[in-house]
Amino acid sequence: MNRRNFIENIALSSGALATASAFVPTVAKAETKEIVNGKTKLTADVVIAGGGLGGCASAFAALRNNLSVILTEETDWIGGQLSQQGVPPDEHPWIETHGATQLYRDFRNGVRDYYKRNYPLTDEAKARKNLNPGDGSVSKLCHEPRVAVAVLNDMFAPYISTGKLTLLLEHKITKASVTGNQVKALEAVNLRSNAKLILSAPYFVDATEMGDLLPMTGTEFVTGAEAKSETNELHAPEKANLENNQAFTVCFAIDYVPGENHVIDKPKDYDFWKNFAPKMTKPWSGKLLDLSYSNPKTLEPKVLGFHPEGIMMGEKLNLWNYRKIISKDNFKKGTYPGDITIVNWPQNDYFLGNLIGASEKDFKKYFDGGKQLSLSLLYWLQTEAPRPDGGKGWPGIRLRKDIMGTEDGMAKYPYIRESRRIRAVFTITEEHVGADNRALVTGKKENTAAEFYDSVGVGYYHIDLHPSTAGNNYIDFGSLPFQIPLGALLPKRMENLLPANKNIGTTHITNGCYRLHPVEWSIGESVGLLVKYALDKKVIPREVREKNDLLKEFQRFIAKQGVETEWPKA
Repeated sequence: MNRRNFIENIALSSGALATASAFVPTVAKAETKEIVNGKTKLTADVVIAGGGLGGCASAFAALRNNLSVILTEETDWIGGQLSQQGVPPDEHPWIETHGATQLYRDFRNGVRDYYKRNYPLTDEAKARKNLNPGDGSVSKLCHEPRVAVAVLNDMFAPYISTGKLTLLLEHKITKASVTGNQVKALEAVNLRSNAKLILSAPYFVDATEMGDLLPMTGTEFVTGAEAKSETNELHAPEKANLENNQAFTVCFAIDYVPGENHVIDKPKDYDFWKNFAPKMTKPWSGKLLDLSYSNPKTLEPKVLGFHPEGIMMGEKLNLWNYRKIISKDNFKKGTYPGDITIVNWPQNDYFLGNLIGASEKDFKKYFDGGKQLSLSLLYWLQTEAPRPDGGKGWPGIRLRKDIMGTEDGMAKYPYIRESRRIRAVFTITEEHVGADNRALVTGKKENTAAEFYDSVGVGYYHIDLHPSTAGNNYIDFGSLPFQIPLGALLPKRMENLLPANKNIGTTHITNGCYRLHPVEWSIGESVGLLVKYALDKKVIPREVREKNDLLKEFQRFIAKQGVETEWPKA
């Protein structure tokens, strides 16, 4: 029996149809369900692996264009970095009016409407058009992870009801069947029952957090940092290091109840982390569990502030306010005893293990290590963090396990900043989007990044690389409002596999600005539309870029569906 037949004939036990969550069924009705000799295969127009923002956006784009979709997700929450990873959206300052797709802004408005319909907001907060439930400083829309899940599920509900969407929660892709340059099928395992499904489609989308389908399908990819000799980037290292990836973070949520004692048991690795001082090529400021850290732009020591009552602390950033997702002042008096904030700070970036390519055993080891770091940070805040009054620790800080929906209070999945990246038809390098590198190339200061004739989206964020597994300190510098070129979404060889997360054709450096929430969404939405267009035209995606008439027609097609492909002219 050949590999293809082996995978496509894996048996499916009845347990695969169990519900993974009371909120959304694990399995909705598939477009086509084939039973062959007691074995089951589900078939749709497109299979999307990964229920993060890119995967969800790709599914929405396909579904609204009458395609059938199978969407898999490893956890029991869709939403990726916004929900299961617990990270409020990192966005650019123009997000309310432009620089993202219309659907992304519709989703954001859906979050605001959810609060206005269901929460006891003050009259002033309810009347605020651009409500920010948490008033966090990182974004104009800081909110609870669970609300993101609710809104996304509401948006998917009609497609599940009509059978156009098959949503497989707590399912992981484990194998692929490939013939030549085409993927034929994927095998998914139910993480609760261990039952297996075969998923078949003309197109497959890799929206996993680390580009898991790339090695599985034999798709060419790169990891880590490229050498300057390869990319000619201003900030690239002299030597390549394929193991050099950004830190991941295990996020958690806390609130503060003055006068109460919510100190957790001392974490087993606390003594290690309390005394841990990162060793980096450009020195860290001292110990990791401290309110001093390396200024990302200058790498000089910089002191942060912390006060769980949210008070202003002069020039110091009060970390409490940074990713605050609930501001009690936005809600009727007595609704919340205090504010709720997400801890995703320099102090809980974990860089002692590389998740990309890790075995299942090592993934768990590093994930557990990240949890121990985060728990140690929490314990340090409760018992030893310096207070403005000269005391130590805030015992009233309370771990809010309910916010992350987990027994230990930690996020369901690590916040992953870097992925495997396809060897793309076109690779975005620093000279295209970096402010200084762009000026070197053009000889003048630019207001926007390089223009791409094949643009299928836009985005903006500064280039932000966190400390890495190879001991690099921050790499953080200015970028320019950029476009998303179609060529960066096309593998050089594979014909029916497309990336829709952090796995597009960027470099280690440019990943630093293409990895954020609205950009991932824009990538996914354009990929879903590309699948529709390629199916209708009976061409492979690469031909859409290669043939000018097809490219222009595709760009008009996506523009009509609310996808911006260029920034407004100054």
